[in-house]
Amino acid sequence: MDMFTLHRGRVPLLISLPHDGSFIPADIAARMRPAARRSPDTDWHVARLYEPLAEVLGASVLKPRASRYVVDLNRPADGHALYPGRRETGLVSLIGFDGEALYRDGEAPDAAEVQRRINDFWQPYHDALAQELARLRAEHGRVVLWEGHSIRGHVPMLFEGKLPDFNLGTAAGASCGSDLQARLADCLQAQSQYSVAVNGRFKGGYITRHYGRPDDGVQAVQLELVQLNYMDEASFAYDPAKALPVQALIERLLRICLA
Repeated sequence: MDMFTLHRGRVPLLISLPHDGSFIPADIAARMRPAARRSPDTDWHVARLYEPLAEVLGASVLKPRASRYVVDLNRPADGHALYPGRRETGLVSLIGFDGEALYRDGEAPDAAEVQRRINDFWQPYHDALAQELARLRAEHGRVVLWEGHSIRGHVPMLFEGKLPDFNLGTAAGASCGSDLQARLADCLQAQSQYSVAVNGRFKGGYITRHYGRPDDGVQAVQLELVQLNYMDEASFAYDPAKALPVQALIERLLRICLA
């Protein structure tokens, strides 16, 4: 099967959506608990938010087919923690965001299966990501990598209380230049409809941290959205009316990247 979809754009902007996929192969799903087979921790509908904007702007878009439960494309292949000392899901996670087991007793993947998933799913996505960044940088001399994510507003395992609506992450300023971060933050803070955090609970995952090399012409930014602002978190249903102002604000942010 196709492991990912890449639309090659014409401007120096690549939108990566590593948790957009929800597909779980049958042999894996058969060993999972029923609730996990729905892949509830998917970044639901982020492609629906971003793809129309990418078409207008001429940006590249990379998205996977498989769920993060198969392998998490935004985790390092060696499995080390992104936030040491905090509870979090992993490269091939055994728990979901609710802290419950994903697999039936005795059915969790072993080390050999984890490596197969890295080879079959993780590596192809990262190869495509690196190649598209290289193409855009060669053509334009610089490129912005935009990591599009979303999450439920309340996830007690990861954080207390409600997560801010728009969470901008730049690896605490290491993955992009200070000017770009400041302009993006100013844009977010200039509006009053949504709450905002910059390098708060979500500072950027592996992709942002690994590929963001501003001194080498690659700036990387992660945006974590709270899902209730554009969908129903219980049913996973997209809400076009609620999504419109979210898309409008995202478009302003993406245009800042291109400027």
